[in-house]
Amino acid sequence: MEPTLLATPPKTALFADTLITRRNFLRLAAGSAAGLVFYASEISRHELELIDVTIKLPRLPDAFAGMKAVQISDFHFHAYTEAFFLEAIVRKVNALAPDLVFLTGDFVSSNPLPQHTNVKLAYHCAEILSHIECPLRYAIMGNHDALVGVHAVTDALTTHGIPVLANRSVPLERQGQRIWLAGVEDVLIQRPDLATALPTGLRRDGEPTILLAHEPDFADYAMGQGVDLILSGHTHGGQILFPFLPPLMLPDMGTKYVHGLFKLGDGMQLYVNRGIGAVTLPFRFRCPPEITAITLQPGL
Repeated sequence: MEPTLLATPPKTALFADTLITRRNFLRLAAGSAAGLVFYASEISRHELELIDVTIKLPRLPDAFAGMKAVQISDFHFHAYTEAFFLEAIVRKVNALAPDLVFLTGDFVSSNPLPQHTNVKLAYHCAEILSHIECPLRYAIMGNHDALVGVHAVTDALTTHGIPVLANRSVPLERQGQRIWLAGVEDVLIQRPDLATALPTGLRRDGEPTILLAHEPDFADYAMGQGVDLILSGHTHGGQILFPFLPPLMLPDMGTKYVHGLFKLGDGMQLYVNRGIGAVTLPFRFRCPPEITAITLQPGL
């Protein structure tokens, strides 16, 4: 009996099946990439996260126990942060009813828009932020603000009732007790002067100081100077975080302390806010914009 030969499809059919498989794979890959871009640019970039953190300061006077402060940072208006989104953030800040609001720099971007446009946007940004209902609002400059124009961005803020702490400090008093709020100029473009920014006799008087410094890696220079807490932004938390990979987009002076609360030497602490906006690319991925709600308490 002759052996039966199993029928095999023609080579052309096999080749056609392979083409269809590859084509479907490419379509799937393109669709996934497009979906990822849409998610990062339109959804994740607007997925605002409220982070509540309690920070204990050993030298905090009892009169300031439970004080609520809100930090927002790195707005980059209107490059990749729309007016409607910033207005929504202001409403969320007001809903928290904070005692203090800290605005830690980069109100506008130095690119891709021209400088004269960015100057106008600084005033628009400040006008929206002026609707923050907390009477105690303090700002510092970021590196993008310095590139756009320190005088212009500072004027935009101050004319809308938001003081700028540029190498200076102000006291805050309650029930005869006092803490200090200080701010330094941007590290990358300006000239931060910590000695001028901090109040005289800081260590002698034992009064705690909260320092605003846009770039978090500046904290290494502030150690041993009597600062209790530094609030920074600048890093955007890395902005785009792929699984199993380190942050891909970290700026100068923002590579050591990327996001969150750090307890450093000499009892000093640092909190790094992820910011609101984006730079270079209008994307955020696994790194949403942040409002930080800080409750201050005495203790270790």
